[in-house]
Amino acid sequence: MGRQKKPYLEDILVESTAAEGNGLAHVDGKVLFIKQGVPGDVVDVQVNKVRSGYSQSYIVRLKAPSPHRLKPFCTHFGDCGGCTWQTLPYPMQIAFKQQQVVDQLTRIGHLTIPEVSPILGSEQTDHYRNKLEYTFSNRRWLLAGEDWSTLNDTERLGLGFHVSGFFDKVLDIQECHLQREPSNAIRLFIKQYAIEHGLSFYDLRENQGFLRTMVVRTTSTGENMLVLCFGGEAQGEEARPARESLLEAIQVRFPEITSLYYVINPKGNDNFSDLPCTLYHGAEAVYEQMENLRFKIGPKSFYQTNSRQAYRLYSVVRDFVKEGILAGTERPVIYDLYTGTGTIALFLASLARKVVGIEYVPEAIEDAKVNAQENSIENTEFFAGDMKDVLNVDFIASHGQPDIVVLDPPRAGIHPDVARVLLACAPRRMVYVSCNPATQARDLAVFADHYDIIHVQPVDMFPHTTHVENVVSLVRND
Repeated sequence: MGRQKKPYLEDILVESTAAEGNGLAHVDGKVLFIKQGVPGDVVDVQVNKVRSGYSQSYIVRLKAPSPHRLKPFCTHFGDCGGCTWQTLPYPMQIAFKQQQVVDQLTRIGHLTIPEVSPILGSEQTDHYRNKLEYTFSNRRWLLAGEDWSTLNDTERLGLGFHVSGFFDKVLDIQECHLQREPSNAIRLFIKQYAIEHGLSFYDLRENQGFLRTMVVRTTSTGENMLVLCFGGEAQGEEARPARESLLEAIQVRFPEITSLYYVINPKGNDNFSDLPCTLYHGAEAVYEQMENLRFKIGPKSFYQTNSRQAYRLYSVVRDFVKEGILAGTERPVIYDLYTGTGTIALFLASLARKVVGIEYVPEAIEDAKVNAQENSIENTEFFAGDMKDVLNVDFIASHGQPDIVVLDPPRAGIHPDVARVLLACAPRRMVYVSCNPATQARDLAVFADHYDIIHVQPVDMFPHTTHVENVVSLVRND
């Protein structure tokens, strides 16, 4: 017995926007998600996935476009997995993100929350990223209408972004609107140079090739860093002339690159955090500035990728922390959990008797210590290790009872052991920063009996995507 044919549906009105940026409609009382549907569209769709409570579909024919629908500003829209909300006006994007925060805190966490503050939208909605990573591929993603057999070897090459759901497929990018120049110019120059000089692009299936990945950083201070990652074929003295000729050509063509690094990565994955980075030309680092603080960013450093919105995010955290400092009392001990490179910890240091930062990645902690020294901040302590192992009763006894705790965990949220320790040490205030309001809601429910939520502030770090950052301030209620 063959599979049941999935339905083709006509004249469907897109009612709203749902998770992952899909349009939302209802058919026969069931939810229908529509890829790239804009509220107000009337469409014919092909259902491609059926589940008990919902179906997923894609647009076959746009019969009547929504009055809200915009023309995508990027020629790669629909092929590239990024910037999926280009067709949606920015005010609508942030309104949906605001509602997403409300829904997840109340429906997932079943939390009692105050009125959510208006989301802080991004002042820049394009060229807002300070870091992008591109991948070389000898078998790029084919666009609609292309036939692999008709392409020559050069036409099969790609330098761009991974296609969602395919580890071995890379979409060749002509122009990306996420990062200021010289990001596009550097990428296009390297691709053309490599073609002209016969340098092999990476084979992601066979894990071999000369050129593998590249990382471009552009700071708000006007500095630029390029980290060019070579594959195993670039190892050894015999490959050195080709490698250095490329680096020299980049240096000559782009004198505005203030830090030029290279890495040789023969491993089975693209991560180079455990590999040596060789400085070929320029300064060892670039810098970001926030108020009177300077943050040193090396080739392996983590830094929020939207510099302007990072400052607004950290300012919200600081305001919530200030509110928790009691007048006439000694300055508080603040714990900054999941501190990364210590940006929030250093931003709060002037308010505290001491700030204790904990982070899983040892390299990030080394960056945090360097940034403290760079800014002559002496009341911070940074520790590396798995949060659930480091943060325990003995650690708190040794480093001081926290008056205020700031949490900024990864998307998965906090470990239950961490929540138990926080409940036991009972700081009077907590500020929870999250890039995933769903796991944030789950975690906050654990604290609901002992803490009241007094502020909720969403911040949009990534325009044209469905991602939203959220900051919640809690006060102990006993």
